Amino acid sequence: MIEDAATVQMLHLRLPTDPRWVNLAEMDLGEILTDHAYCEQKAATSCISLIQGYPDRKELVRELAPIVTEEWGHFRAVLAEMDRRGLELGRQRKDEYVNALLDFAPKGRGRDAALLERLLIFALIEARSCERFRLMSLYVSDADLRKWYHKFMVAEAGHYVLFIELARKYFPRDQVDVRWKEYLAYEAEVLQKLEVRGDRMH
Repeated sequence: MIEDAATVQMLHLRLPTDPRWVNLAEMDLGEILTDHAYCEQKAATSCISLIQGYPDRKELVRELAPIVTEEWGHFRAVLAEMDRRGLELGRQRKDEYVNALLDFAPKGRGRDAALLERLLIFALIEARSCERFRLMSLYVSDADLRKWYHKFMVAEAGHYVLFIELARKYFPRDQVDVRWKEYLAYEAEVLQKLEVRGDRMH
């Protein structure tokens, strides 16, 4: 678990995932894979919405366009894995974790302020996803699944860095860093309040 703590520190997360989560997730792969699939789908559509909302931010459009393709590819990869295992895609569930993060963003402060909030929220989601994919890559009993999740872990780490870099490109570094620390503290509080569930990626 020392390595897990180091990963959390590297991602700047304030709270590690409850160690029971991996065991709960492995009990019903159909459930966790269903949630994983929808997370990838929502990641693709979130990038699309940023591009649509900020077409004047040329670097953002250029950097996120390939991420849309990658995230949609991840969605298809999860579907393929489910097919390989004879599992069915279930219904999309309410994402209490993401909704809580969205609630933390102030409203009515203008288009630019909203961009900063969205970039930091997406960075945080990617960081937490990276941490959880790493746990799956280390601790699930299926060796093939461990290797499969390792690829997702690497991708999410890159996305996390990209969103932080975009935030620092468009906003003063001090402003970004202060707000980022506020999000990290809030996210830890959110995790403490949420039930540990094996059918949710977050």
